[in-house]
Amino acid sequence: MTYLAKPKLHHPKLPTNALGYTRRDYEGAISTLCAGCGHDSISAAIIQACFELDLPPHRIAKLSGIGCSSKTPTYFLGNSHGFNSVHGRMPSVLTGANLANRDLIYLGVSGDGDSASIGLGQFAHVMRRGVNMTYIVENNGVYGLTKGQFSATSDKGSKSKRGVVNADEAIDLAALAMQLGATYVARSFSGDKAQLVPLIKGALLHPGAALLDVISPCVAFNNHTGSTKSYDYVREHNEAVNYLDVITLHKEITTEYSPGELQEVRQHDGSILRLRKLHEGYDASDRIAAMNFLQESKAEGEIATGLLFVEEDPADLHAASNTVATPLNALETADLVPGAGALAKINAGLR
Repeated sequence: MTYLAKPKLHHPKLPTNALGYTRRDYEGAISTLCAGCGHDSISAAIIQACFELDLPPHRIAKLSGIGCSSKTPTYFLGNSHGFNSVHGRMPSVLTGANLANRDLIYLGVSGDGDSASIGLGQFAHVMRRGVNMTYIVENNGVYGLTKGQFSATSDKGSKSKRGVVNADEAIDLAALAMQLGATYVARSFSGDKAQLVPLIKGALLHPGAALLDVISPCVAFNNHTGSTKSYDYVREHNEAVNYLDVITLHKEITTEYSPGELQEVRQHDGSILRLRKLHEGYDASDRIAAMNFLQESKAEGEIATGLLFVEEDPADLHAASNTVATPLNALETADLVPGAGALAKINAGLR
């Protein structure tokens, strides 16, 4: 098996940011995801956002869980800190890292299965505690690594590639984040780079819990009943000596549309994704109105995209816990062990 490697040399006149870095300095390894996967578009948007914000890569800590989405930190910010945790546990690992070193910029990448199923409790607590982080959910509504079963964000009434109808209500992570106290909540589409990059930039700069729910189509499970080119049809009509999967190439789905406009985007399987970008007069500072707006959009069968809610004066976990300004990992022994006299004073205050 051979793997492609990015060339080490690049054009000497590539544009640089204020730090002198090129966009390539924010890239990672070559993606091994399916061609046309929306997750790669999100990786590209993260790279562009960090490049435009002039962020030092070594000041960024990226963390993930398990799934197609959680593989993506390999494909961006190759010179940053990184940690791939276990399934659904990225938020608690990130919380610990944030408490130890508040000076880093924390970026958590997860998927709808990783966050809305096994990691739902972790998602809830990191939002309500106000951990200063950017939490990106790469939401494709299926378990892409285990043959496309419904995830907890699959819409009720939607059909799987086998024609099974989903009977369960979907979990809306954006609405849940607002209810739990997140102070920056947005939703976007992986193919809308013009909208996604500014939303990521805003989240990275926001001093609190920021959630981006990004709809990211899965191209591996777009075959449908009745197609003689589907994987199932070929397996049923072929006496195979091997059981193999071949992921066919697809073009990336992109779109452009104006604020307030409804855009219908045809997916690889022929289904239609209905997106409505927030209009220019939308008030993103009203949490209750934003939650109502999401419910109204859902009732209309639309996916509202844009900055849904932002709190102008947010407080993070460090403010709530009254931690010292110095990162905990930089404190000296004298600071951490003040001595018997200090302990006696504390005990006296508890009597």
